[in-house]
Amino acid sequence: MRCPFCGSSHTRVLEKREIEDGKTVRRRRECLKCKRRFTTYERFEKANIMVVKKDGRREQFDKSKIINGLIKACEKRPVSMEDIQKIAEDVETQILLKNKSEINSKEIGEMIMRKLKKLDNVAYIRFASVYRAFADVGAFEKELKKMLEGGKYGRKNKKKRRKNSKIRKK
Repeated sequence: MRCPFCGSSHTRVLEKREIEDGKTVRRRRECLKCKRRFTTYERFEKANIMVVKKDGRREQFDKSKIINGLIKACEKRPVSMEDIQKIAEDVETQILLKNKSEINSKEIGEMIMRKLKKLDNVAYIRFASVYRAFADVGAFEKELKKMLEGGKYGRKNKKKRRKNSKIRKK
């Protein structure tokens, strides 16, 4: 690392600290020539991933768009900001692990919906209604039925509910 004051390449690290949950390393350095101190930051460089939209346009991946969409879907729901951040981080990680330079917006939306479905059914339906752009009430109703049949309020758990209600009556 070159000194920003005198340009010398002879520096030493005085202090090293991880910040942002270990994603960034902050180093306090001292130039051995001019004795001045300065700070450097080392960050992981994320790959430039392009998102291919439904209409064929391409734009750079932006995690903040996922967070904003999740905030809208989870409005007035018992979902914490930490949960929203975790979903966005998980989706970003999944995208990076694919090791592709392009990904379809549809694929990203499906990843988000799988995670939201596990977290909160109402937020899932809200997100799905915007993401899938239901053409009519019938399409919305069909998605709702699918969710009810497979989720914690659906047929799979009907027997458990009956069993629990019989136990309570005794």
